[in-house]
Amino acid sequence: MKKVILLISSLFLGFTAQAQDTTTVAPGKFTFSGYMDTYYFGNFNNPKSQSNLGLNGSGVGNARAFDQRAGQFGIGLVQAKAVYSASKVDAVIDLTFGPFSDLGNYGNYIGPLGPGSTSLAIKQAYITYKATSKLSFTAGQFGTHIGYEVIDAPVNYNYSLSNLFNNGPFYHIGLKAQYAFSDRASLMVGLVNNVDNLYDNNKKKGLIGQFFFSPVSGWNVYFNAILSNEASQAVGNQATGIVSAKDAHYQLFDLTTTYQVTSKFFLGLNAASGSQKGDYQNLGGPVTSKSWGGVAVYSNYAFTNKFGLGVRYETFDNKNGARALTDAAGNGASVNSITVTGNITAADGHLLFKPELRIDSYSANKFEKNDGSLTTSQATLGMAAIFKF
Repeated sequence: MKKVILLISSLFLGFTAQAQDTTTVAPGKFTFSGYMDTYYFGNFNNPKSQSNLGLNGSGVGNARAFDQRAGQFGIGLVQAKAVYSASKVDAVIDLTFGPFSDLGNYGNYIGPLGPGSTSLAIKQAYITYKATSKLSFTAGQFGTHIGYEVIDAPVNYNYSLSNLFNNGPFYHIGLKAQYAFSDRASLMVGLVNNVDNLYDNNKKKGLIGQFFFSPVSGWNVYFNAILSNEASQAVGNQATGIVSAKDAHYQLFDLTTTYQVTSKFFLGLNAASGSQKGDYQNLGGPVTSKSWGGVAVYSNYAFTNKFGLGVRYETFDNKNGARALTDAAGNGASVNSITVTGNITAADGHLLFKPELRIDSYSANKFEKNDGSLTTSQATLGMAAIFKF
């Protein structure tokens, strides 16, 4: 009997050792990074509200995405990003805090624990499984593929963000797959919840896609798209005055391309066209379609390895009133903007200074002056300081 017990024990220990050997996890690489930024921008209109946002029909407008305060010091965003990368899987936890974090993650404001819960701090949280050297799958919350600019201040050349960025999606929650045909061409497709929201507001999923190719070295081209039904699941009633769109079809097509002309001279372009279609006014009412679009051209030149200068020119058309960008009366508007930004690098690359002049000109009155009168344009001048590690 003792021999049988010893034999079984030996077999069990041997099996356990084999199991432990086969489940050994290959070591990966852990990296931790982040940044913080602070700024001051004066407004030549000297608005009473001390705001760069301008007005809309019901109050404060949205002429700027993040740098909203005028004539006062402000803090932007504090980021803490952890990445673990192994041979077959990557995991990203990207947390942000501060005023710009709240603005960029507004869809998570109502979280599981109520308004202002911990969901608000999650900028990105996703897992990427690398099935093969060419095919990967990503699930979770990830930044949008749409557009030229991103939320992260150290990545953008200009500090203030474009209207194309401000009126496009910020992030998605869902599943996407990416296939690399070569190091110069790839395709991404995915299914996501409704745009910029923690929870989906209906049972229909959005479709996202991106095709990337690089015709020559230094030239990158991205064709991006999203198709989604953004209608509320709730059903309204004309008799009670409760209105809701049963269908609200949202689509956005985007072209982003960059070209490193020389080691010092860089060019970029972002063009987008979007539309929203649905029975917005009342249930069973006429189906209406509203569109918007814009183009932004970027250029920067590195005079030295510590100083450069960049210019962005943008035109954005929202005359149909599809997006929130409106004039002071609340009507749809168009805007032309020019932004000149300097880039100064200090402290061994950890510190960036970005002096910036921006001029916005609207198709109708948009901005307030100190005497209460309105004007079609505003100019702001100031500087941002960014620390990154």
